[in-house]
Amino acid sequence: MKVALKTKAYAAAKANQPLGPFELVRREPGPNDVLIDIKYCGVCHSDLHQVKDEWGNSIFPMVPGHEIAGVVVTTGDKVTKFKPGQHVGVGCLVDSCRDCASCNDGFEQYCEKGFVGTYNGFERDGKTPTYGGYSTQVVVDERFVLSIPENLPLDGAAPLLCAGITTYSPLRHWNCGPGKNVAIVGMGGLGHMGIKLAHAMGAKVTVLSQSLKKEADGRKLGASEYYATADEETFKKLANSFDLIINTISAQFDVNKYLGLLKRDGTMVLVGAPPEALPVQAFNLIFKRRAFAGSLIGGLPETQEMLDFCGKHNITSEIEVIPIDKINEAYDRMLKGDVRYRFVIDIGSLKQ
Repeated sequence: MKVALKTKAYAAAKANQPLGPFELVRREPGPNDVLIDIKYCGVCHSDLHQVKDEWGNSIFPMVPGHEIAGVVVTTGDKVTKFKPGQHVGVGCLVDSCRDCASCNDGFEQYCEKGFVGTYNGFERDGKTPTYGGYSTQVVVDERFVLSIPENLPLDGAAPLLCAGITTYSPLRHWNCGPGKNVAIVGMGGLGHMGIKLAHAMGAKVTVLSQSLKKEADGRKLGASEYYATADEETFKKLANSFDLIINTISAQFDVNKYLGLLKRDGTMVLVGAPPEALPVQAFNLIFKRRAFAGSLIGGLPETQEMLDFCGKHNITSEIEVIPIDKINEAYDRMLKGDVRYRFVIDIGSLKQ
């Protein structure tokens, strides 16, 4: 049966222009596709970077949004994992080559031919643009659709598809757990999820934030300790303390000060995206056999694992739900750090 796929959305027509109403046409679901009625979409800081073309790769008109939570409407004939009415999510990628070593290992985010982004990208034909979750519906191949546990509210679950997996993946890969001393640098959209997840994994969690303004929140979310990085004494007091540091900073910072906080054989993982190179003093690595690494979201198997883990531990993001017509105001507030800790768009407001 033919399905009408004219889709309401909000889009940026050009760089640095306010987002406004837009209509797009989603593809007709094929045999392996899932048609999703979007209920909520999280607002990631990368949405703001892309709308402003700060990374120099923006494609307009742009419909942002890669933290999508919704309900299955219909499925193609060959879909086996999903059925109508099921709660599902779509994260940062909607396709990959499916044939390279990374894809075969379940690490589609590291696809050696490049993954297809949920928005600001092109389908595998290289011509059809992808549009994100600031819209009423989306069609996605079932391989790139994720099951959201029924006990998790869809609004709070939406940011798990980016902020959640971005912090879960390095915590899991570097063996966060009981007996580990873990620091989370930054108390924002990513950082607050890192605290919740590391605490649920059984680690001792310390927050390193610029000030102590959010200390009460950090402790409530699971941190045992909380320190201000604006205070130079913090770096002296905590020298050689941590097995693992998850660093969410997306601006320039002194890497070497943070490397000094690692124990012997400790690792600092960067999940933020500073725009310029970060100088590293070799001796800060050599003398303690420390490592400085990076991590990018997660593949589909690991993202499903993360969602199941969150379902088991009742973990969702701390959110402020907004109607779609407040998105430009939300972007302005994000620039000022005025959100605790993730904006989520009620897509029902777009349907109205």
